[in-house]
Formats: sequence, C-alpha cells, structure tokens
Amino acid sequence: MRKLKFHEKKLLKNVDFLKYKIEKGLREALVTRRYHLVQRDYYKKYSSICSMVQNLVHTLKQIDPRDPYRIEMTDALLEKLYNMGVITTKKSLARCEKLSVSSFCR
Repeated sequence: MRKLKFHEKKLLKNVDFLKYKIEKGLREALVTRRYHLVQRDYYKKYSSICSMVQNLVHTLKQIDPRDPYRIEMTDALLEKLYNMGVITTKKSLARCEKLSVSSFCR
C-alpha cells in the first residue's frame, strides 16, 4: 500500500470506520415501506412536526387549566389536528401527546 498524501491523511482524521452513524433504522424503514413514502426526508419532516406538537402540548400543560389563553390555544390545536385527520377526536391534549409519524402518514 502506498504512503498517503498529506490531504488524504487530513481527510481521514475526521472519519471513523469502526463506528457508523446509527440511524433510526427499523422504525423508519417500517413506516416508509408501509405508507409508501418516496423520500427519507418526508419521514424526518413528519418527525420534526410531531416533536413540535409534543413540545407545544407540554408547554400548554404547564399553563393553568382555567387560563383563557390555554383554552383558546388548546381548542385551536385540537381543531387543526382533527381537520388534518391526524387525531380521531377533539377531546383532550392527551391524544396530541402521543402523536407519531404514522398518524401523519395516514
């Protein structure tokens, strides 16, 4: 094997061949296959939307339940998700806490 040139050594410093980037793999592959997602980016976008909704629900739950702002925002969020077909009923925030990528793909 020939001796590596300077720029080749420099490039190889940043690469570790023993540890590969671990992706979400199995779950991502199952959802992609089941719902015929064309690109992997769609799964990532749906996943980021799910995490944003879950963060919003967590923030809303910290506000006092009788606060008019919380009631208004909860109703708006439930209405929007129900109209999109992501949740089946508009009863409570508990449904929004358990959102998954599959619910968006459906």
